[in-house]
Amino acid sequence: MTTIVPFLDLAAQQAEIAAEVLPVWERQLASAGFIGGPEVDAFEREYADYIGVRHVVGVSNGTDALELAYRAVGIEPGDEVIIPANTFIATAEAVSRIGAIPVPVDVDDEFLLLDPDAVEAAITSRTHAIVPVHLFGQTAPVERIAPIAEKYGLVVIEDAAQSQGATSGAGRAGALSRVAATSFYPGKNLGAAGDAGAVMTDDAEVAALVRNLGGHGSSVKYVHDHVGMNARLDAVQATVLRAKLRRLDGWNAARRAAADRYADLLKDVAGVRTPSVRPGNQDVWHLYVVRVAERDRVMAELGAAGIGVGIHYPTPVHLTQAYASLGYRRGQFPIAEAAADSILSLPMFPHLTEAQQDAVADALRAAVGEDKR
Repeated sequence: MTTIVPFLDLAAQQAEIAAEVLPVWERQLASAGFIGGPEVDAFEREYADYIGVRHVVGVSNGTDALELAYRAVGIEPGDEVIIPANTFIATAEAVSRIGAIPVPVDVDDEFLLLDPDAVEAAITSRTHAIVPVHLFGQTAPVERIAPIAEKYGLVVIEDAAQSQGATSGAGRAGALSRVAATSFYPGKNLGAAGDAGAVMTDDAEVAALVRNLGGHGSSVKYVHDHVGMNARLDAVQATVLRAKLRRLDGWNAARRAAADRYADLLKDVAGVRTPSVRPGNQDVWHLYVVRVAERDRVMAELGAAGIGVGIHYPTPVHLTQAYASLGYRRGQFPIAEAAADSILSLPMFPHLTEAQQDAVADALRAAVGEDKR
């Protein structure tokens, strides 16, 4: 079946920035200046100003950003790090890569974000940090999690990979805690032309350590203070990110308009649970996630109708084979598990047209077989 509506249209974004990016790339090819340099420096400053933090350190990808943030705040082998069960595996993977232990907890039923009550119940003497994930495009309840962290002497580290530009009453995602990490994977609201990421913080010492660790543990060539890694942002990606950052607010506004229109189109469709926004949040709708019964059948029918859809995520972290050794079992985190069986991500991108949304809504209405109108 020919695709009528793609799940994501990255070509439209690239076409919009091509005239700005290509001349810079040509200069980079001519100069062979690919690692670091003025484009990286400029992007770090611009993104820091945009978020409202003092320091941004560009890195190679979002998973490395998480690991570097974890290491920079002192998480060590054997420490426990609380994460939501409903997240991409990288949130946990970066914990495991430094020998620490990811501790998944359940999410709330309305927003599918980290549940602060579940967080407090999971804290032990080995807990070092809490990682609220700003999932689907809106901020997690950091304002409720921060007092819990302070009570127990823990660090809060934001996973802001799906929330570039999202805000809560306290500020932008990535500026709500001591340190945050993000991904600029191409499909993100702010996406590169390949892998890229960043660590954001107001703490100069944390920023310096992240930069050191991401450069082979070295701040001076061939002088190695730590066992580090190679996790530098390259200039080619920084060029794309600068061009897209100038458009981010406009693109996010287009996503919000599309989300509002989906809500209107689907409000009378029985059997489709549309997403809602936490009070005080401004969502940037990285994903538009509905919940339906018989999700796999509905997904197959949408695919047959030419509608691109996705699942974010089909298996909670604690039930993946990768984390079978932690000993969790089905039933321990019922909200995340139930969501994994019913969530369906509809097409969402800044250049989504009204005609495309009409096609999505018509196909979804037909697939669920129910309509209150």
